[in-house]
Amino acid sequence: MPEGPEIRLAADRIAKAIEGKRIQSARFFIDHLADYDRIFTGVTVREVQTRGKALLTHFENGYTIYSHNQLYGRWYVLPSDKKPKTSRSLRLALRTDDHTAWLYSATDVSVWESSLLGEHPFLSKLGPDILDSSLATRTVKERLCSKLFSGRSLGSLYLDQHFLAGIGNYLRSEILFDAGVSPFARPKSLDADSIRRLSASTINISRRSYKTRGITNPANLVKELKREGWTRSKYRHAVFGREGAACHVCGSEIAKDAVAARRIYFCRVCQKN
Repeated sequence: MPEGPEIRLAADRIAKAIEGKRIQSARFFIDHLADYDRIFTGVTVREVQTRGKALLTHFENGYTIYSHNQLYGRWYVLPSDKKPKTSRSLRLALRTDDHTAWLYSATDVSVWESSLLGEHPFLSKLGPDILDSSLATRTVKERLCSKLFSGRSLGSLYLDQHFLAGIGNYLRSEILFDAGVSPFARPKSLDADSIRRLSASTINISRRSYKTRGITNPANLVKELKREGWTRSKYRHAVFGREGAACHVCGSEIAKDAVAARRIYFCRVCQKN
């Protein structure tokens, strides 16, 4: 499933094509939403926004299209005279004079009055967005130390969108490795320095992934690995997907386990806490 950085990058592409522009044709290919075609046709897009893994397309008429890609959803943006070559199921098409934003295979699409989004059953329960520029390490630290979250294992907590919105499987592994904490530890068992490192890594790794289009390793390491001939899939992450490979820091084998029914990768030596 795409995580916060990937959804934000998709939103950037969509915004570049349709934000501030009038929709010449809006077409829903979902039966119960078909009547909304007329509500959005001829209306200008005010803003394309993300909340965690959800994408919100706000319009100047006071309505918003909510979409969540779940596992298979995908947005395409193409010139208006072209259509994506895909076998996916079309859900929504928003066409301006020069571009069309196409949404395929998403299973969670709905229309809301923008003023009522606070009542959305998913959005209303989300924690702070990991890519919100105003999110500070202090806030992450406070949430880690709160009674609501401090007793849970980090491997489980870091998939809970109520804790922080936008973190998924690869970010979870990469954040915990960067902070040097075990996925099986609980915040209440960590010392102050570990909490500080974890709070910083949570924001830094997420933002690095957004800026680099999914690369979580530091730039100097990436440069070195590229020079050695490593491909992107190999140099992209420190631990995620690298079971049995050598840790870049200590040389130990990267381990794989399952937490919250999802695979997680870590270094037993670097992540002792």
